[in-house]
Formats: sequence, structure tokens, C-alpha cells
Amino acid sequence: MLSKVLKKETCAECRFCCSFRRCSLWETPLFPKEVMDSLEKKGSPVVFKKQTVSGKEYGQMDLTGKYRTQDSEEEAACEFLDAHKGCTLNNEEKPFDCKIWPLRIMKENEKYVIALTPTCPAINQVPLEQMKALVEDGLGKTIYEYAKEHPYIVKEYREGFPVLMTFKKITKK
Repeated sequence: MLSKVLKKETCAECRFCCSFRRCSLWETPLFPKEVMDSLEKKGSPVVFKKQTVSGKEYGQMDLTGKYRTQDSEEEAACEFLDAHKGCTLNNEEKPFDCKIWPLRIMKENEKYVIALTPTCPAINQVPLEQMKALVEDGLGKTIYEYAKEHPYIVKEYREGFPVLMTFKKITKK
């Protein structure tokens, strides 16, 4: 979705988005129940913490057993990251959060915003105006529409995330 501003090769070399510091576990993507079930049928060893959001079941990778220390800055890689091949998930299995990272839809007070995760090393090389244009050119609406049907992807706004687009509220069709 971000191929207009990021090359796949750049992301494949970095893989920053595929590791989670203990202090950023809130960023770990949620998987819809159907995807979790499919992965479990395939024999995936991933442990999911199950959650219910708006009456639907989702799973979040449980990475807590992968940390070796109590350091909040220690990183653990996504269970689906292969050090040589990159992400092992196919496009249907890959969580929407992963497809749009480093963008997030977040709730800030009574409004919803498309915000940019400031920690992506590659995206920090792209002018903010270019990112705003990309979001305003349709990507923001795509994210917003997805969030209407899948409210679990909405994160609470965090200070320091540049806002690229604002919506008054999310309402289902």
C-alpha cells in the first residue's frame, strides 16, 4: 500500500516494523479469528492472546516469552519473520496493521486520525508533505473504511505521532 514512497527492498533490509520492544507491544498486530484458525490448522507454533472487540474474536501474538530480560527496550521479532526471506505470511494472512505500517488509525479524543509512526527509519527519509499527499490521495480513505468494519485496528493516539488526516468519527455503513 505504501509502494509509492517505500521500496520493498528497503523494508526487507530493515525489518524494524517486524520487531517489538517490550514497551511497544501495543503495536503488535491483531489477527482476525479466521486467519488465526487457518494458521493453527497449518501447524503454526505461534501463541495468540485471544481478545474480543465489538463482539468479534481476534488474536494478538504473545511475544512475552521471547524476551530474555526485563529491559523495556529489548526487542523480540515477529513470529512470522524469517531472517532471510522476510515475512512468511501470504497477503491474505498478513494483518492489515502490517500492510499499512508505519501508518496507524488512532482515536484522539472524539476524532479519528491517520497518523505516522515516527520510528520507521525509512519513512523518516520521505518528506512529510509527500506522506500527507499519499494519504489524502485515497490511502487514508481505504484505512478509514477498513476501520469501520474492523474497529480493532484503531489504536489510542500517542503523543509524537504526526497526524496526516482527520475524521470526525467512525460510523458503519
